[in-house]
Amino acid sequence: MAGAFVAARPGLVQDGLIIGTHLDVSPATPLRWLAADHPVPGARSLAAGHAALDLARAAGPQDRLVVLVSGGASALMALPVAGISLEDKQLATRLLLAAGADIRALNAVRKHLSSIKGGRLADACEGRIVTWLLSDVVGDDPAVIGSGPTVADPSTFGEALEILDRFGGRASYPKSAVTHLERGAAGELEETPKPGSAVFNRATTRVIGSSRLSLDGAAHAARSLGYSVVTRPDPVVGEARIAAAGHLEWVAATPRDTRAPTCFLSGGETTVTVTGGGKGGRNQEFALALVRALADQEDAMTVASLGTDGIDGPTDAAGAIVDEMTFDRAAALGLSVQRALDDNDAWTFFSRLSDLILPGPTGTNVGDVQIVLSGGKTAS
Repeated sequence: MAGAFVAARPGLVQDGLIIGTHLDVSPATPLRWLAADHPVPGARSLAAGHAALDLARAAGPQDRLVVLVSGGASALMALPVAGISLEDKQLATRLLLAAGADIRALNAVRKHLSSIKGGRLADACEGRIVTWLLSDVVGDDPAVIGSGPTVADPSTFGEALEILDRFGGRASYPKSAVTHLERGAAGELEETPKPGSAVFNRATTRVIGSSRLSLDGAAHAARSLGYSVVTRPDPVVGEARIAAAGHLEWVAATPRDTRAPTCFLSGGETTVTVTGGGKGGRNQEFALALVRALADQEDAMTVASLGTDGIDGPTDAAGAIVDEMTFDRAAALGLSVQRALDDNDAWTFFSRLSDLILPGPTGTNVGDVQIVLSGGKTAS
């Protein structure tokens, strides 16, 4: 995003930062590159948060702050409020992720433990603010994408506390984080900037990329290969293994053109409640949950689930691919689907089968995509 902006507006940028996990462009001066951590914020994320806030504060009333945000920004740019250590915020993030909190719940808590999220970056800037977003969030809510550093925050301290109660209980979380949220809910701390705040009179926000656009591109590619295309109208969300079963039911119940093989497309973002000690991500677990069911299907079917950023959880894979033969191939190697599910160890399972999807980081995050190919032997 930064590379494209500089190329399109040569000489316009006076100062700037690129914050990410890897450098995939060659930005011209004066942009500075800062590597940060994802999905859990680290020391590099803290340094990036300080640098971003300093940049916003340096912008004068006549300046324009352009903010380009993609999915993952919540972890990449972290600045805990006073009294909360980075370690406590890391732990709170890990606990919420492990408990299966979705991105809205996770970011509502993050925003209320942060000095930069939930509109606070915009609040630090005296100039005009232009924000362009690549959305990895179901529904494309600007307040949720990257925890909305330049967007009004409708969530509250009270809601953040309710989320802790729902996902493990307050006693499970760092005391400093709980105390801060309780003080905020009691009215002792200033809330995040809300809709109607004067700061947003100087701000404009636009979503320039989304899951829907990625599905449109996939549909075009599928049609060019001779597939009839059906796109699911509602997002695929919820617990990954449960969502996978529901998705297969949707495919089975959806009318299709039988004169050609069919490509079913969907997007969204599932969650995984981690109970085992294995390695994987939500897309890999989605695929793993379908292995047994596909083996029992009368018709041949191939399913892939992948993250558009090329990264699924804390792994090197974007996701995995399965078909009606995966179960038998796994059994021949002594691999148990149920054991892998119980241990949340989809990565090891698919690695042994060489069925991981490994494109490497793509540089763009617009959520997850599921692809189902159906139509007899043509699906493979």
